[in-house]
Amino acid sequence: MGGRHRTDEPEGGYNPYYQPPPPRRRASKGRVIVPLAGAVALALLAAVGAYVIVNRDQDCSDQKIALQVVTSPDIRPAIATIAERFSRSRAKVNDRCVSVTVKEADSASVTNGLAGTGPTDGKNIDADVWIPDSSLWVTKLKASATAKIPGNVSGSVAHSPVVLTAPKTAVPNLEKAFGGASWGGLMVAANVANPDGPGKKVRVLALDPTRNAAGLSALLAGAGVLRAAGSDNEQLVGVLRQLSESTVSTPSGLFASMSKRSTRVPVGVATEQAIWAYNAKNHPDTPFVALYPKEGTLVLDYPIVIATKDDQVGKAAKLFQDELGSPAAEKVLQQNGFRTPSGKGDAATLTAENGVSVKAVRTLKAPGAATVTQISQAWSRLKLGARILSLIDISGTMAAKSVGTDLTRMQLVAQTSIEGLKLFPDKSEIGTWVFSTHLNGRGVDYKETMPIGPLGGKVGDITRREALIRDLSNIKALPNGDTGLNDTLAEAYSKMKAEYEPDKVNTIIIFTDGIGNDDPDGGISNAEILQRLRQEYDRSQPVSIIIVALGADDAAGRKQMRAIAAATEGAAYFPRSPLEIRKVFLEGISRRLCAPNCDTGASTDSASKDGDTTQ
Repeated sequence: MGGRHRTDEPEGGYNPYYQPPPPRRRASKGRVIVPLAGAVALALLAAVGAYVIVNRDQDCSDQKIALQVVTSPDIRPAIATIAERFSRSRAKVNDRCVSVTVKEADSASVTNGLAGTGPTDGKNIDADVWIPDSSLWVTKLKASATAKIPGNVSGSVAHSPVVLTAPKTAVPNLEKAFGGASWGGLMVAANVANPDGPGKKVRVLALDPTRNAAGLSALLAGAGVLRAAGSDNEQLVGVLRQLSESTVSTPSGLFASMSKRSTRVPVGVATEQAIWAYNAKNHPDTPFVALYPKEGTLVLDYPIVIATKDDQVGKAAKLFQDELGSPAAEKVLQQNGFRTPSGKGDAATLTAENGVSVKAVRTLKAPGAATVTQISQAWSRLKLGARILSLIDISGTMAAKSVGTDLTRMQLVAQTSIEGLKLFPDKSEIGTWVFSTHLNGRGVDYKETMPIGPLGGKVGDITRREALIRDLSNIKALPNGDTGLNDTLAEAYSKMKAEYEPDKVNTIIIFTDGIGNDDPDGGISNAEILQRLRQEYDRSQPVSIIIVALGADDAAGRKQMRAIAAATEGAAYFPRSPLEIRKVFLEGISRRLCAPNCDTGASTDSASKDGDTTQ
């Protein structure tokens, strides 16, 4: 660099790189000292540099402390940037420098690996510091009897609120459908039991709460809003049933699905940071926007879990934690679309152009472990497949008018069953028998009208769902038929036990008039069927019986119906109107959430609640 300093240049100058030097002249002492001084200065600089380099190497011992950090994939780029600068700073524990390596792993996968349950991605999750996307995973680990708790939560790296999201062009239509952004509006739109509500115009998509903390946070926030509004369990069940059939695993899958053309307005759930990242990286023609719920929301808090038990590595982890809370680190996180733990965002990053807002977000109180466990279990139970054998009474008394309607009991059963089928996804396995007396030869009181199989499967040239609707629409009572219930039930129970499928809820649903068994030719008695059911019921492989008895006031018949249901931890319902019988389906579904410890009280005029159900 000294050759570029013009210290003794003739007038007009010259390029010392391309012209030969002039003949040497005798110079004065001053003119000789200048180039010598430059050379000495360069030598001194080189010596100082070498000294600094050598001594920097000598500042650390030969053995560094290697700190392994595993983070949620969305925050890894920011943490890796911070870690690189931290490693260059030569932070030390005693005389050992700390070197940080950052890897990513799906938070749900890590949690499942630590708990020994659920799917994992097979990645090595052995880490000194774990930064999942939410403390909800740590809460679930603490509630698990089989979990290996990785360490203690020691602060938070960043926050990102969970919000509703939709394509920017869809927002005006969404506001027309259920008003401003709110968890209450989303729950109403997602309630399968409200077919005439906003769900006709709005398509709600959810992130799988078993795989995504934002999805679980949305369920927790929505359930909290429903409880605060005094809604019953059936509304939550209606929401969970609907959302269980419209989930996606990842935010990218959510955005892709919502980008598809649809006759209904799409709305989903994501974090603010995910929306920012999608818009900033993809620059879509139609960006997504964050819709902040008016009730407030939950946030992903990216906790720092120090997992190491080594004293020296633990001190290194604490040093890195301090770095993560420094102003420089917070700036990096903000520039990657996150907020600080205090909720502050970067005004140049969280912009309307990126579909988000830097304004402060109202937050809800984080739910406790009991609530997290309850909602998680509810989701898991409602996701179970269903295997149902429906027994429909077509005896003569089913032709009688149902109290309070112009419909016969047979017509009411048919219409309600058709409506109830809407609550079941295509994978649900359903079959139908009708029963009276001597339907399939002398002494055989039942007849299979539809073998058990998936509702979405083909039966001839139509689906099983369509075939069931056709059969129910044409079903009629036999004018002179008696009620061979006990013989039919004994055969149905033996079949369902023999064909039990452990990954499904196995159930028999009986639609009858509540009189009970009425078989003049004898057959199995009331006492015998109860004894048989009590002996055959197995809690480890439960086949429960649900009875929907219409319009009968016979006290002995009601007592027998309750006893049959109770023998298998099922439920007996005695609806009086179409509204009540429609509610039976949702009540039945909701009892999955409490089984096998459901309320066994009974009502004389509406649905009694005597154990587990199946829908």
